[in-house]
Amino acid sequence: MGELTSNELNALISLLDDTDLDVRNHVKDRILSLGIDVIPFLEEKWESSFNPAIQKEIEELVHDLQFSQLKLRLTDWKDSEDRDLLTGLWIINTYQYPDVEFNKLNAEMHQIYFEVWTAFSNELQPFEQIRIINNVLFGTLRFSANTKNFHSPANSMLSSVLDSKRGNPLTLCSIYLLVARKLGLPVYGVNLPNLFVLTYKSSDVNFYVNAFNKGLIFNKKDVTSYLEHLKIEPRPEFYEPCSHLDIIRRMLRNLGQSFEKLGEQEKSEEVRGLIQLLDL
Repeated sequence: MGELTSNELNALISLLDDTDLDVRNHVKDRILSLGIDVIPFLEEKWESSFNPAIQKEIEELVHDLQFSQLKLRLTDWKDSEDRDLLTGLWIINTYQYPDVEFNKLNAEMHQIYFEVWTAFSNELQPFEQIRIINNVLFGTLRFSANTKNFHSPANSMLSSVLDSKRGNPLTLCSIYLLVARKLGLPVYGVNLPNLFVLTYKSSDVNFYVNAFNKGLIFNKKDVTSYLEHLKIEPRPEFYEPCSHLDIIRRMLRNLGQSFEKLGEQEKSEEVRGLIQLLDL
């Protein structure tokens, strides 16, 4: 915890409600400079404090420290070679749930993969393989579209979607994609306007899958009709696979819009800052 003793930290925390703003700001900077190791100590102080002003300051300090860590992780992820999708989803997840561990999400995703794998066969035709994934995800495991709370921030949190089995097009497609890739299938995300879908794209087979509609299979003509219906000019990227970076960027956009709809302006701005990090 840096070079400060417990007593010195206690003294700093007792100054968090000092009447002099300069003192308060100096104290906050000093605590923030200690980094995330100081969080458990701050949480302990929050629990034992009976001063609402100090508690509020501690909450903000803890959030600032956690948010700094998230930004570092996101930058590292963007600069990594493979931009692992599950890691990216976990980093976003820590915005709302800082304590959620990557290993927990990884174990839950592995369990879903295992359920699909036991029903799966590489001998089957692509359409049959997709039907098996659909049967397990939307039949056995009962994943479905969260149409009631479509704009809830929880829809962008993988841990929440794994718990509730309800998600938006992007999280449901991400779960589907992670399972399909682990099975070795050429399945990718496709960034359509207003809807995120998947494509099965090999040298001789190409079709699309809508995970928000129980894995409905459709073709290129259907994509064109969808775009015409929206009065949107067809562009090549509406038919082609997108990158993991595109998925994470879109997930953050969804999250920012959710906060905006809830009137949580500060959170919405923080998420905008995360999108800018990815655009650098």
